[in-house]
Amino acid sequence: MKRQLRWVSLVSLGAAVAIGAVGCLGGEAEETSTSIGAVSFGDALPGTNAAQFAAAKANFEATETQQDGLGPIFNERSCSACHSVGATGGAGQNIERRYGTLTNGLFNSLANTGGSLRQLFGIGGYNPSPGVNCQSGTAANPAPGATIFAGRVTTPTLGAGLVELIPDSTITGIAAAQPASIRGVANFDTIHLTDGPFVRGQSHVARFGWKAVHASVTDFAADAYLNEMGITTTSCAGGTVVSDFATENRANRAPTNAVINGCPDDLVPGTDDNFAAEHNNCAGGLTAVQDDVANFAFFMRNTAAPPRGIDNSNGRGLTEFNREGCNGCHVTTTFTVHINGQNVSFQPFSDFLTHDMGSLGDGIGNDNDSVATTRRMRTSPLWGLRFRNGILHDARTSDRGTAIRAHAGQGAAAASAFGSATGAQQNDLLLFLSSL
Repeated sequence: MKRQLRWVSLVSLGAAVAIGAVGCLGGEAEETSTSIGAVSFGDALPGTNAAQFAAAKANFEATETQQDGLGPIFNERSCSACHSVGATGGAGQNIERRYGTLTNGLFNSLANTGGSLRQLFGIGGYNPSPGVNCQSGTAANPAPGATIFAGRVTTPTLGAGLVELIPDSTITGIAAAQPASIRGVANFDTIHLTDGPFVRGQSHVARFGWKAVHASVTDFAADAYLNEMGITTTSCAGGTVVSDFATENRANRAPTNAVINGCPDDLVPGTDDNFAAEHNNCAGGLTAVQDDVANFAFFMRNTAAPPRGIDNSNGRGLTEFNREGCNGCHVTTTFTVHINGQNVSFQPFSDFLTHDMGSLGDGIGNDNDSVATTRRMRTSPLWGLRFRNGILHDARTSDRGTAIRAHAGQGAAAASAFGSATGAQQNDLLLFLSSL
């Protein structure tokens, strides 16, 4: 596949020095400052190359086909089909499905049936060669052996490039300062793709996804390209072929997902976009990310944070937010990072840690996770909340009061405080949330 723009970011991590909550990206430049209120929802960050951003956004919105490598099983045909509410890159209305079971008290993703993610669609029949008729397979619903089922709504990606630059030490420092009763857990992830401020093999605090799985938007993009659209890719890192995202998914059906009716795993056998092979298997020490993934990352890395609306509580709602203890996890910290030659300050209202949410947790984890671990969910950033329809991880409600009352586990005390607040206090809090 060749899209409108090939953008390969080779900025190294360099000396990312925290000053308060400050991260660094890019070289020396005359510093200016901006705030998230200076842009509209879905705009690019100030200083972003407009032509590059437009091309990357078009790639993010492009519809994939079987000829591009879509499938054999998938959830959507474009990034923007899932990230679209309010603007391209916003939250989604799509609910992806997860499942698993417990084996000897530990989580079992039922990987042999395609778990824990159940892709909703398949490409159906295809002919990889003359006289060979194949089927993508039909997912069993429910998956054989599954006893745990969960839904996850698509998370917004606006402002992801800012979040990516928050120093690890800032996030772990927030955890250290939290009371033991609500202290979050910082998940660490090993970087797959060398791009932006990240180098393959490094370990960083994960901050993207409902379970805080990825630390970089590039890894996040490549993972979604594989698991949500079924498009496999290779990339290059220091002359080495990276094939971490080159293994095709299989339909979740018994007894095995090893083959699909004895046919190749896709319309065209092999990696859908073998970028490394196209570049002489990364000869010459090449470091570069597959074109589409690089574009998706550039778009996410350069979208501005959601702007704030008018707080009709006149500040009382924020006071109530803090009084009830919402700020224990949805921290009110103003982070500042250096990007595009300027300092950018933003307030996402998240500690980017995972917390044991008790009955509100989705019960999904990695193989051999304890039940307590499967209940952990990343604190969802509240910026852009006013643009979302379904809220909580499974979009079970659009009512913010209902969502607050549903908090359990380490969020139970805040839910209780909201429940015992006066009607006026609750209204002030909800007005404040409506401004985010």
